[in-house]
Amino acid sequence: MDFIYTEEQRMLADSLRRLVAQDWTQALRRKRQEAGALDAGAWDALAGLGVLGLNIAEDCGGFGEPPASLLPVHLELGRGLVSEPVIPSAVMGAALVAACGEGARRRWLPGIASGECIASVAWQEPGRRYDPDPANCRASRDGLGWRLDGAKHLVWHGAAAAVWLVCARGEDGAPLLLAVPAGIAGARVTDTPTLDGARCARLDFDGVRLDAEALLAQGEPARQALAESLHWGTAALCAHAAGAMERLLEITVDYLKTRKQFGQPLASFQALQHRVAEMYVAKELALSMAYVAAAALTEDDPLQRRRMLASAKLQTARAGRQLAQAAVQLHGGMGMTDELEVGDYFKRLTVADQLLGDSAEQLAVLEALAREEEGT
Repeated sequence: MDFIYTEEQRMLADSLRRLVAQDWTQALRRKRQEAGALDAGAWDALAGLGVLGLNIAEDCGGFGEPPASLLPVHLELGRGLVSEPVIPSAVMGAALVAACGEGARRRWLPGIASGECIASVAWQEPGRRYDPDPANCRASRDGLGWRLDGAKHLVWHGAAAAVWLVCARGEDGAPLLLAVPAGIAGARVTDTPTLDGARCARLDFDGVRLDAEALLAQGEPARQALAESLHWGTAALCAHAAGAMERLLEITVDYLKTRKQFGQPLASFQALQHRVAEMYVAKELALSMAYVAAAALTEDDPLQRRRMLASAKLQTARAGRQLAQAAVQLHGGMGMTDELEVGDYFKRLTVADQLLGDSAEQLAVLEALAREEEGT
């Protein structure tokens, strides 16, 4: 995979950086977070740049860009701590729908690409951590359609979604993927803020009735489509975290150059220079892992793909924790206040570790893969 930006990717990255610098300042970000609802203007601005349709096929209203295009986009979104549901909808939702057949693609992808339809993948259940196989959320036949009962939680931007892509357990025990319109009778949404100012929701379904067209996939195709969604989301999240680390390092270096002690800039003290060097290494490691994660999406061997993604997510989280803690410490007491952006980046990197499988989960995945290889 070639990670050198094409001219189009460079232009998109530059345009995104200008947009983020203008519309995602600390004050504007926090104002949106306090509002607790999706800012339509900010969302339309992202859609206008083509960010939402980047990896969606051209015949479905997108641009058909390869996985490598995730890097320039999500690095810039991470630098600006953009909290809008780009990854949940334009990456994860689009990847899931694209893997579900022509009918689903034609129905949902054009709206996702234009931003008119926000999709959110509802895959986690209370008490089951990161297990993608549904257990308590069940779908049963209801005439020609379906009846949905149960709960999903930690649905990323679930309250802002126009459609929930729900993984449920069928009557035969196999998984089903259902497209559930938001606001449908029998569905209750409990929206909550996350540590980093984004949003997540719990969805409770009580006798929700769906037509036959709601079924996207079932059995092994449903399991594979959900896995594809999680893989694409992981790659985008790694790039987002790497971008946040890059910007946090810049903020810290600028602070050390301007803050003085004993008449000298803090940046002139060798001990602090060593800490900054360690932060730079951590940032470069995270960027390299973002490349690995994007490359994994083109990997044909499923075991190798899972290994690359788990390793990338694990190392990115570790590097992010190291860099974020150092940034807070180097800012001294100011680093603990709400006045500076440092805490915002610290929180985003902390949440990025938890999303789509924390470090303990990635270690478990790598251990399981090692055992699987030994068995073969």
